Amino acid sequence: MRLYEEFHYAAASWPKPFRVVLKAEVMALGDNPRFVVTSLEIPEPQTIYTELYCARGQAENFIKHLKCDLASDRTSCTTFLANFMRLQLHAAAYVLHQQLRTQALKHTELSAAQPGSVILKLFKIAVQVKQYKDRVILHLPSACAVKHLLHCVTERLFLSKPPAFANSS
Repeated sequence: MRLYEEFHYAAASWPKPFRVVLKAEVMALGDNPRFVVTSLEIPEPQTIYTELYCARGQAENFIKHLKCDLASDRTSCTTFLANFMRLQLHAAAYVLHQQLRTQALKHTELSAAQPGSVILKLFKIAVQVKQYKDRVILHLPSACAVKHLLHCVTERLFLSKPPAFANSS
């Protein structure tokens, strides 16, 4: 059960009363009250909480993923251009992760996963690599928990059609 309400409140140190948006939620684990103090008067309380406050939190989560999971804060080179290039490569890795998650991992257990989870489950796997003239074969361990998921993802990537480019002539 979830309820959104609002009221005005002025703390002793505040110059005037501000609007407080309340989200009262009762879940199986117990009560989950949340408060947002705002100077906005127009949107409904639910709109302020879900579309403004939660969106801001989601943006912070995206930054955290980029910094923690993809190590974009490693800018230890001595020149600006080298650090700029490193940051660009990390940003490109994040875009690739988003595309992989929204395209190849659609309708799978990793469709909403953070980059760190995708890296651990799909990329950090022990495999035996056999290279032939015309192909490379990866032999997964028989106890690989994500064998079916890897097969599904590789099929989707292999069978996907490249984007059509508009003819510029």
